[in-house]
Amino acid sequence: MQIIYGTSNQNKVISMAKILKENNINAKLYTLKDINFNAKIIEDGQTFEENSMIKATTIKKFCDEHHIENKIIITDDAGLCIDKLNGEPGVYSARYAGENATQIQIIEKVLNKMKRYQDIKDRTCTFVCVLTAILSNGEKILARGECKGTVAKVPGKLGGLTYIPIFIPDGFDKALSDLDEKTYEATHNHRNLALKKLVTEFKKRNIE
Repeated sequence: MQIIYGTSNQNKVISMAKILKENNINAKLYTLKDINFNAKIIEDGQTFEENSMIKATTIKKFCDEHHIENKIIITDDAGLCIDKLNGEPGVYSARYAGENATQIQIIEKVLNKMKRYQDIKDRTCTFVCVLTAILSNGEKILARGECKGTVAKVPGKLGGLTYIPIFIPDGFDKALSDLDEKTYEATHNHRNLALKKLVTEFKKRNIE
């Protein structure tokens, strides 16, 4: 199996390769850099599903125009949805505090909006990831993964994915960024859950 993963994030590529291997799928992964795709994709959808599909169809069009064939395209859209903020940041997670905002600027905006909600039951949130796959025959498959938790009042260690310093997974008392690597991998699983669903769909179609 040959997969074009619509990302330039090497950590995402490593994570996908690991999950595919665990599910006995032998795949060669290509990034957007590998296929010389450098166009800006306008993500103007209202849902994670729409944005993930926009990315996938844009890359598919590029592949068709450049005769890149017999490859599965996989894209994702992900973000943090806070219940008391009506699902914000949601699809705007990456640019919640402006196009070039830093991690701490984004986190501060979220925490300022959450100041009025001090009770933990009012700080519930969900990490969401939606994956879209376009198979070589043109069939499209969507898979959604979710990880539940609460918004921390004080951020943990900065770095890594934008919101992990303020996301406390259900069953834990500290932010994802403060968990050891093994616990983090087992807990921060919204993308992994979505990918496992995708793998199940591949196996139904005898794609290996």
